[in-house]
Amino acid sequence: MSGATATHPVLAVEDVRTRFHTQEGVVHAVNGIGFELGEGEVLGVVGESGSGKSVTMLSLLRLLPTPPAEIVSGSARLEGEDLMALDADRLREVRGARVGFIFQDPMTSLNPVLTVGYQLTEPLRLHLGMDKAAARERAAQLLDLVGIPEATRRLSDFPHQFSGGMRQRVMIAIALACSPKVLIADEPTTALDVTIQAQILDVVKRLRRELGMSIIWITHDLGVVAGLADRVMVMYGGQVVERADVKSLYARPKHPYTRGLLRTLPSPDAEGETSGRLASIPGHPPSLLQAPASCPFAPRCEHAFDRCQRENPMLQAVGEGHEVACFFDVDRGAPRAD
Repeated sequence: MSGATATHPVLAVEDVRTRFHTQEGVVHAVNGIGFELGEGEVLGVVGESGSGKSVTMLSLLRLLPTPPAEIVSGSARLEGEDLMALDADRLREVRGARVGFIFQDPMTSLNPVLTVGYQLTEPLRLHLGMDKAAARERAAQLLDLVGIPEATRRLSDFPHQFSGGMRQRVMIAIALACSPKVLIADEPTTALDVTIQAQILDVVKRLRRELGMSIIWITHDLGVVAGLADRVMVMYGGQVVERADVKSLYARPKHPYTRGLLRTLPSPDAEGETSGRLASIPGHPPSLLQAPASCPFAPRCEHAFDRCQRENPMLQAVGEGHEVACFFDVDRGAPRAD
């Protein structure tokens, strides 16, 4: 579905800029992010911690505490309606009903003193106007949908009575309760062991097929993205540095940072075993206390030259549906000719 955004996108985001006012100074966390999400498409958003992935998506729904956060600019049009321009009441109607959000840590995202059943039925009654009995029946169906056995009985349980993997399934069920057009998943499998991760990913793939929703999957794990996403957006230093369909990005990465990320993936040998030391990207993520005036990856880049220190590259097309923000052509081994 990599060509899904050729038609009218479900979500169109433009020029999102978010800052945090801290004791150390103003942190320029997100610097001009824009993207489109097509009908039924899965967009993988990757990058290391601090790259701006989560802050970008939280900005769209204005879920950041203000202060210290400040959304300086941007628009996020969901089927034509700008989420970032809505009043508080309308935004509450949209959250959960049209955009579902799965947070990183299900233990802190679920209320420990309320039953799972209450937390599942609340959005159904609030957004869909269901009565108590209908909402409870739908809540049991949702738990069953995400693979929780004895669903009706488990509605009376509290979050601490579920394992980590099961709590994450509950979070998915809550996010899906009102059949949203867009599901945003913020590193939902990071804290889970590999077996549970695989089960959660299988649940999401199945639900995507059955419900046809559009998904934004935030992660630092390129291995997960390879088997789930249609397109990938690579972020670094609060900016998009590369964007392409998943096959092109893995086969022909154009940005030195993307290439570095891909080298960190373990490579199995002929017997399926991984061997040798994993590669790493030398250096440290950039300080975001100044607005970017040069390439944020330049201090860590083996290909950086004088222009990279003077200018901040913008995204440019380097193939069909493939964009990169880099002054260096990694295929030619020389600076790009503008």
